[in-house]
Amino acid sequence: TGHQMMQTGRLFTGGVNTPHVGCALEFLKGRRSDLPAHIILPETMGPTGGNMPHGQDAGFLGKAHDPFVLNADPSAKDFTVPDLLPPKEIGEVRLERRKQMRELVDSSVRNFEYSEQAKLMDSNFESAYRIMTSAQAREAFDLTKEPLKVRERYGLNRFGQSCLLARRLVERGVRFVTVNTFITVFGEITWDIHGSKPFTSIEGMRDIVAPMYDQGYSALIEDLHQRGMLDDTMVTCLAEFGRTPKINPAGGRDHWPNCWTVNFAGGGVKGGEVIGKSDDIGGYPTERPVAPKEIVATIYQALGIDLHTELPGPQSRPYPVVDFGTQAIKELFA
Repeated sequence: TGHQMMQTGRLFTGGVNTPHVGCALEFLKGRRSDLPAHIILPETMGPTGGNMPHGQDAGFLGKAHDPFVLNADPSAKDFTVPDLLPPKEIGEVRLERRKQMRELVDSSVRNFEYSEQAKLMDSNFESAYRIMTSAQAREAFDLTKEPLKVRERYGLNRFGQSCLLARRLVERGVRFVTVNTFITVFGEITWDIHGSKPFTSIEGMRDIVAPMYDQGYSALIEDLHQRGMLDDTMVTCLAEFGRTPKINPAGGRDHWPNCWTVNFAGGGVKGGEVIGKSDDIGGYPTERPVAPKEIVATIYQALGIDLHTELPGPQSRPYPVVDFGTQAIKELFA
């Protein structure tokens, strides 16, 4: 449920699956290039112990507005984007002939074309064809174009190279990129430091996860700044909850939704500010608590979306992007 709250501003209640901010952005503003408007790197969130949606799809907006998911490790030596290029046995000429054949069949069944299902199928096909035949898309995903020194600065690991790839994508017109630091909490070193297997130990976080995050995140901010992109690009680092202030019997820290920290940089944010305050052990906020919906509202505002904007919700009912009365965190931009 924390994933939903932090990426949509709402819980999955009453069967309503609220769309991810990036998906709502794609719906409202569309793409700016051959590349999709919203891309998730390296994969969507996998098993985390529950069966609720993670808030990383278009929800009630429909599959046509789902993000493009990389589904590959950009740090792998043989890294390629699955399905970005046609199979080797299908060249460009054959691919174009297939497109022409489809258009010929379509023209003979125009009555079918008036259905919403057909329009959706056409839209999905054109999006897929557009990215598969785009030199811009192939170049954007090609990390070999980056100097080795730059790649090493980000870290030659999945998270670091995902951050580098995110910069390349934004640089080429992608509106929103989501980078997941991990895919599942089982059998993988993550922030989920319960201490006992299959979860991560505090030492694993200290020695592996935290240094990896520090390197990749700082490289991204530094790179965006040096390229003159930071003022127009908001970078938000967030988790679904904090960790218990006290160590558990297994030598780890458990889930703690009462107090944690979110980082904002760029996109008009005034740097060097600390908003709010906790008690001495980080257990509870004592000044200016911030709710997850305010985080989402802040991101929407930075994207130029009015907080009163309504989406076509279930049964085509108006569905505001944030709950009525929710405001962005004004102190960030003061």
